[in-house]
Amino acid sequence: MRQIALPLSAASDSPPRIVVGEANAPAIDALTSPGTWPFGVAILSGPPRSGKSLLARWFAESGAGDAIDDAQEVPEDALFHRWNRAQERARPLLVVADKPFMPGVGDSDAAHWRVRLPDLSSRLGAALNLTIGEPDDEMLVALMEVHAEMRGLALDHSATQYLVGRCTRSHVGVEHLVAAIDRLSLERKSAPTMAIWREALEETKGGRV
Repeated sequence: MRQIALPLSAASDSPPRIVVGEANAPAIDALTSPGTWPFGVAILSGPPRSGKSLLARWFAESGAGDAIDDAQEVPEDALFHRWNRAQERARPLLVVADKPFMPGVGDSDAAHWRVRLPDLSSRLGAALNLTIGEPDDEMLVALMEVHAEMRGLALDHSATQYLVGRCTRSHVGVEHLVAAIDRLSLERKSAPTMAIWREALEETKGGRV
């Protein structure tokens, strides 16, 4: 399991990091080669807290191209203008959305982002679709370690091995779990213990404890 530190403009001595695993490695690799994207446009989607916005900032600040975050919230005529401008300037455009784009005019559903403007739908349908998936066990452990390190929280190997099989298996689930462990440890003025791990799991609805 590896990590990449993102040299963003507002970075401190501890820059934001992305854990790279099977869930996001193909998408990250594609972001380094925008010259291969159809029409120079890619759509990146994935679950909450999976690093989409950080990757969009990194892509834009690195000079690789332009990025639109939370694209599903942007007026469709504005998106259409940005597409056209990217083509005119021959500059790569990364479009970030909460859900994978589904070609065809219509309303978005629980699984897909769709648009009502036919011309925009046809153009977005030609873009490269990149998706970040949910983390596997190895990535869950790495995410726990990163979130714990960011909080100055000590979670040893026995802790992560106990937690990984019981936690909510998502990026946001791991973040909430580590936050709960940290808060409970501070409240009790104690290093994380089995009792704290279990209480944090129960609090974050992490399954069996």
